[in-house]
Amino acid sequence: MHVKNRGWAFIAMIFKSVLAARLWLIAYVVLIIIPASIFLYAYSQRYSHILEEEVTRSMLQTLKQAEINLDHQFDNLRDTSNTLFLNPKLMQYLSNSTPYNEQIDAMKELRYLIDNGQTSTNVFRVRLYVDENKLFSHERVNFFPMDELKARPWYEAIVKAGGHLVWTGVYNEKFIDRDDAYIYSGIRLLRDPDHYGDLSGFLSIDVDAKTLDNMVSSIVLNKDQRVFMIAPDGTIIYHSDKSLLGQKLESDAVLQAVASKNEGVSPIMEDGNQQYVVFTTVDATGWKLVAEVPKKGINSRAASLNQFSSVATLTGVTVLFLILVFILLAFIVRGMNRRVQTVIRAIKREGMPGLEERSITSDGDFNLLEKSVDHLIHRVKDLMEETYKSKVQEREAQLRALQAQINPHFLYNTLDTINWIAIGHKAHDISQMIDGLARYFRLSLNKGRDVVTVTDELELAKVYLEIQQSRFPKSFEFVFELAGNDESDEAKKVGPTIESCLIPKLTLQPIVENALLHGIRKSKGKTGKITIRASIEGEDLLLSVSDDGIGMDPDFAQTLLTEPRPAMRTDGSGSSYGLYNVNERIRLFSGEAYGLSIVSQLGEGTTITARFQVQR
Repeated sequence: MHVKNRGWAFIAMIFKSVLAARLWLIAYVVLIIIPASIFLYAYSQRYSHILEEEVTRSMLQTLKQAEINLDHQFDNLRDTSNTLFLNPKLMQYLSNSTPYNEQIDAMKELRYLIDNGQTSTNVFRVRLYVDENKLFSHERVNFFPMDELKARPWYEAIVKAGGHLVWTGVYNEKFIDRDDAYIYSGIRLLRDPDHYGDLSGFLSIDVDAKTLDNMVSSIVLNKDQRVFMIAPDGTIIYHSDKSLLGQKLESDAVLQAVASKNEGVSPIMEDGNQQYVVFTTVDATGWKLVAEVPKKGINSRAASLNQFSSVATLTGVTVLFLILVFILLAFIVRGMNRRVQTVIRAIKREGMPGLEERSITSDGDFNLLEKSVDHLIHRVKDLMEETYKSKVQEREAQLRALQAQINPHFLYNTLDTINWIAIGHKAHDISQMIDGLARYFRLSLNKGRDVVTVTDELELAKVYLEIQQSRFPKSFEFVFELAGNDESDEAKKVGPTIESCLIPKLTLQPIVENALLHGIRKSKGKTGKITIRASIEGEDLLLSVSDDGIGMDPDFAQTLLTEPRPAMRTDGSGSSYGLYNVNERIRLFSGEAYGLSIVSQLGEGTTITARFQVQR
């Protein structure tokens, strides 16, 4: 019974809170719900419009890329036509004054040129239309009587062009030596070289229509798209439906949309459906490459996302406000002063300077709390800044201290080797040695910078190994393998190349030094091979150094990464201290999850892999 009474009391308290908050609810509806609804509707419409613009702009760029590819193909075909057109053997064959024996000689050369032209991947067939009295004019593979071309619909346009290349649309052609095929042709008029005013023939460069099919099929704008090509007069030049070839485009809306400019995006209404016409002009031919895309397919997803976002936002705001009204208002007023007093007492216990003096003023608890919290925030901010600066300084000091630990014996050994080469051989090798050493120091010092590109680090390792090859001639060889380093435009969009990645300076050289001095030079024959590999796996950059030297015990190999080994040998062969150094530097540079790993077995060589987080 007591629990029931408490429940009714709680309900009554909430009801009273609702009555007390009715003005809040009215203000919420007028000042929040209505303006928020208007804002969300306007935002949804604007977002849909922007999305449509971005999508159609992307479609136009895709279409323009296809147009560039077409222009490039037409330029190549024009060059092929020009090569044949300017050939003196063709002029000799076309001349009406050329005797038959010279025509036969010219035909041999022409046959060779035609066969070469047809080897191009874009050229389907080369055809010559000549006077029927010419030799081989009735061959009907590459040579045809000139009168056969007069029945073609584009004959008048070719004659008016006066020798310029005229492109036909796609049409079906019959061949005696193969199956019928859909082709399009670039045809030009040929004149008698001895009597320039006389027409002596036509040169046709035929292209398989499948080349257009391949280019158009690569254009992906929308699953309901229609892509075709039309001539300036509206004649369909290319269409996936071959029955429409050569016909006038029936859609006046499309013709009006593409007639005013060379490229663009225009909304149209066709058969009661809203569509976008995306078009561009192929400069080499004047044809329009046109794509019809239904508007519904573009903005349906945007509309659904907008609707979901708007409803979810409005519902969330409403629910949140109701929760605050029906629950928090019932307790917030009663508990506010108690909580303020609790906070003030907590601040007093922490020894807030001057708080006791301010507590006797007439500002009130809220003003006192506000001033106290403001003072605490400033103190915390100052402490955080001091802590951050000290951490940064500590990290920089660690990096510089670790990078400064370079084995000086390499410098001494190199200079000593140069001296003995000069004394023992009196050769010009000393110049090469000095140049290599200068390159080494230039790369290793790197103008004082602590971070270098992978390109510079690989070059430093290469210079080091070349110097050591002079020191130990014919004792080892080395190779570099760079994997996954695609320099295409598409690869650049995906991510960084290996050469552009950044790593700490002098990371690879100590590993290479260990491979040479501790792997190969300690083997029985003191000869071997060093392989340096670089690759990118996801977000990680991998650099590995492998040698086929003496190898080491796996347990001992792991201690090289966890225990510093500062002792250096007097013979200059070095120690494995550099591996611990490099491992710590990588972890400071990329994080605790990165560093070195060693795979080795006695007598089977060693592979040391450095893993970095990719940074450009």
